[in-house]
Amino acid sequence: MTFIDQHADVFGVEPICRVLTEHGCPISTSTYYAAKNRPPSTRALRDAELDEHITRIHAANYGVYGARKIWHQLQREGHRVARCTVERRMRALGLQGARRGKKVRTTVADPGHERATDRLRRDFTASRPNAAWVADFTHVAAWCGVVYVAFVVDVYSRAIVGWAASLSKQTSLVLDALDMALWRRERTGRPVEAGLIHHSDAGSQYTSFRFTTHLLAAGIDASIGTVGDALDNALMESQIGLYKTELIKPRGPWRSLADVELATAEWVDWFNATRLHSAIGHLPPEEFEALHYAQHQPSQPVGINR
Repeated sequence: MTFIDQHADVFGVEPICRVLTEHGCPISTSTYYAAKNRPPSTRALRDAELDEHITRIHAANYGVYGARKIWHQLQREGHRVARCTVERRMRALGLQGARRGKKVRTTVADPGHERATDRLRRDFTASRPNAAWVADFTHVAAWCGVVYVAFVVDVYSRAIVGWAASLSKQTSLVLDALDMALWRRERTGRPVEAGLIHHSDAGSQYTSFRFTTHLLAAGIDASIGTVGDALDNALMESQIGLYKTELIKPRGPWRSLADVELATAEWVDWFNATRLHSAIGHLPPEEFEALHYAQHQPSQPVGINR
């Protein structure tokens, strides 16, 4: 049917049907017109409605959702559909999720700096928010040069609690990300308490005197992984991989620091408030934290001020 539709204007329906029949694919003109006039089936109507929802969800989430996340979002919206059906319709629509590429290493250790011990030991789990944070930074190639972007992530909810961007990868970059995290937690009424662990790799920015004294002043315990071992900060490596895959690669080329900052702010807001995360039960990080506080502090408001 599709072949005939594509070539009917040039060759006509009857000649095409005759040639197809002569070459072992029998179809009469009356069969073609009968099929064209037949009302769409129930499945076709259901697929068309589902296609609209799939296309909407995919477009609304940076075009990075694969079948699994789109299926979970459909469930959250009350659409009961099998995951295999979502996969089938995404193939038909030519849609797919984002795929990660290789990570470029930015860490440079300073052998002259004392390093804190590794307090997490690759255990990236926590019983509550503000128990452990992980941090790292990456780079973005732009027309203005290299833009460095630092993140601080809460281990419990995977929420990005702080970030900063700069044309320099000096200590102030990671300090700004940490200060944003402290400010945001204070602003939402969930300030950090003594004993919070801040975990990072052995980059010189995180082992510098300026950064470690800042942690001490805030009552935060430093934790540093071993040099050259990505697994010691695997959670943060994963988060940066998502950032590169979901925002930086598909939305480039990047012109300036301001362009990267604006896009990162929008992506972080979406990541925390909307994006479904498989490690926390396919919920957005803010919703996951709100459920924790609702269960453990019922007198506190369930919502999160933003």
